[in-house]
Amino acid sequence: MPAKLAPSRLSPPTARDAPPGLRAARERIDALDNSILALLEERLGIARDVAAVKRAAAVEVFHDPERERHVLGRLVKRGKQFPPDAIRAVFREVMSACLSVEEPLRVAYLGPEGTFSQMASRHLFGLQARYRDCATIEAVFDAVQSRDATYGVVPIENSTEGAVSMTSDALLDGNLRIRQEYVLPVSHCLLSRARTLSSIAAVYSHPQALAQCRHWIAKHMPRAQVVQTSSTAAAAREAHADERAAAIGAELASALHDVPILRARIQDRPENATRFVVLAHTDAKPSGRDRTTLAFGVTHTEGALRRVLTDFETAGVSLTRIESRPSRKAAWSYVFLVDIEGHREEPAVAAALRQVKASAAFLKVIGSYPRAEALKTTLSSRRPRREK
Repeated sequence: MPAKLAPSRLSPPTARDAPPGLRAARERIDALDNSILALLEERLGIARDVAAVKRAAAVEVFHDPERERHVLGRLVKRGKQFPPDAIRAVFREVMSACLSVEEPLRVAYLGPEGTFSQMASRHLFGLQARYRDCATIEAVFDAVQSRDATYGVVPIENSTEGAVSMTSDALLDGNLRIRQEYVLPVSHCLLSRARTLSSIAAVYSHPQALAQCRHWIAKHMPRAQVVQTSSTAAAAREAHADERAAAIGAELASALHDVPILRARIQDRPENATRFVVLAHTDAKPSGRDRTTLAFGVTHTEGALRRVLTDFETAGVSLTRIESRPSRKAAWSYVFLVDIEGHREEPAVAAALRQVKASAAFLKVIGSYPRAEALKTTLSSRRPRREK
């Protein structure tokens, strides 16, 4: 009789081969997983009941970001050993799945697939939302304005390169409100089918991404041609088509467009991050830790801007950002886009806004919403549901 072969060390042990203690632990985990799944299905059933109540009450918008934020915060506080970021990620997907049986959430974002805007959208609304990628920031605004989308997600500023002017102008020209914000840590990758940096003839990417990596490009690929594209995802398509080309984009773009990562984390500043805002027809209720975005103009008189800024100081309201933009109504005429701490309904902020309205040539409140914190979250490369 042939000798019995020893099991390969590379092969995972079967349930029969596992030590008794390990086998018992696995059985407990399987039982817990079954219990968790049963509870999730029970939660989904309750979500259907909630949907029926909302329809009977003629509720127009099923999604409640304020309650979602409250629930996530409460669960994070209750957690003892489970990592807080993991709690947020797990329960965000649970909420996304439950909302999908109430009323699928429609979200427009600056596309195409594989952009950082898509990554931010998925973090905010989960994989079960119905996503619509738009070619331009203006198209995102149009989708929300026409109610083809419940929300829109667009970048508003980068920690390295500053404000995104197209978003600023669209906020000034339109009447949508900022409902929420999210800060996404941005790690750029060099994507290419080339084997070495020296064999790359051209580097493609969006102007913002190129600007955030300009010193790295100059140091490591000084002879490569730098080519601007409409998005980082469009750059990834160029890199896929030409083995002498490279793209700068997200890890997600590498997975979606099948282009290997030649170098990772090539941004000039390691703390590089982009702030995104969620567009809606209404802004948020006070949360106790809010920000308000507004725009104002001043007359061409001595000290006009100083007087408006003094109004905020007198009311005890802190400015966190100020940006000037051409008014597009007269040459060399400007408006100021400002972020302040606090909600427009808070007494100090309301008092400041009343005074600014009296001092300024015009005042426009663009939205009050909870302040965001940068979260170091690794997003899945799985594809979300996509709506055309």
